[in-house]
Amino acid sequence: MKPELSELDRRLLNDFQQDFPLSVTPYADMARNLGVTEEQVLARLHELKQAGAISRVGAVIRPNTVGVSTLAAMAVPPEALDAVAAIVSGYAEVNHNYEREHRLNLWFVAQAPDSTRLTEVLEEIAGRTGHEVLSFPLIEDYHIDLGFEMRWN
Repeated sequence: MKPELSELDRRLLNDFQQDFPLSVTPYADMARNLGVTEEQVLARLHELKQAGAISRVGAVIRPNTVGVSTLAAMAVPPEALDAVAAIVSGYAEVNHNYEREHRLNLWFVAQAPDSTRLTEVLEEIAGRTGHEVLSFPLIEDYHIDLGFEMRWN
């Protein structure tokens, strides 16, 4: 079920994907830009997260600049995919996961302060789900613009 989006929601989702204010008061800065209060911005972001419209608000940092990270994949039976994805998403070290049409159908990015903790997280996920976790660490990085223009009819 799609959440009903207000004009404020649409601007929050669209306007700050790449231009998030880098200041000690980013939400107040966003509010000034949108002509609303900081409390309204925080409330709408919270509700959008609760509705599943967004998964997180935060910086995207070049991999392995702060701590370590890896792209991971699992082969999960379709009937178990939602349950396994919920377990994976429950880890603070996982910033997102997604389904792909492939034998390896659940992919996620995991990051941790060091390689020991990253290995622990991947092993915990495998142990809790009963499915092997394959790690694909970054060999060569390249820039992908992850901004998506949101358009509504």
